[in-house]
Amino acid sequence: MKKVIAIVGSLRKESVNRQLFNNYKDLAKEYFVLEEASIGEIPLYNQDIEQEPSSVTSLALKIAESDGIIFFSPEYNYSIPGVLKNAIDWLSRSKLKPFDGKPAAIIGGSPGNIGTARMQYHLRQVGVFLNLKFINKPEVMVGKVFNKLENGEINDQDTIDIFEKHIKHFAQQINRS
Repeated sequence: MKKVIAIVGSLRKESVNRQLFNNYKDLAKEYFVLEEASIGEIPLYNQDIEQEPSSVTSLALKIAESDGIIFFSPEYNYSIPGVLKNAIDWLSRSKLKPFDGKPAAIIGGSPGNIGTARMQYHLRQVGVFLNLKFINKPEVMVGKVFNKLENGEINDQDTIDIFEKHIKHFAQQINRS
């Protein structure tokens, strides 16, 4: 079975994007294994650090050995959360080039109406430099997310339906690679 790495762009243990990841992972289990790779131990990027931190090397290896990557992320100040951008900056310098040609997707939820649209478009722009192969459709931007989660479970059928559609499309993408 294909293996996909998930990166949650929030360090908060009970973040809504972690809850979305947990729901997605459960729905995807018939199509691929979705494994979270934590970014919480990655130090702030500093080009003066000559040797790549082991947390970066470990994450780069997981991504490089996977069949794809999915980012589950909030939107902070209309853009990519700093902790996620920091991890990407470190990974972009890794000799393993873990993102190069990798099928990728973005999922995000927020309390606002447009979900995480601005963050997703910024992350796609960064993905051009990284040579990530983002799927274009379906986009998954869960707006008014607090109304769609109850005790960590999605209670909105439209959100479940878009997750299922996304899972099938992403599975097709990684099976082509």
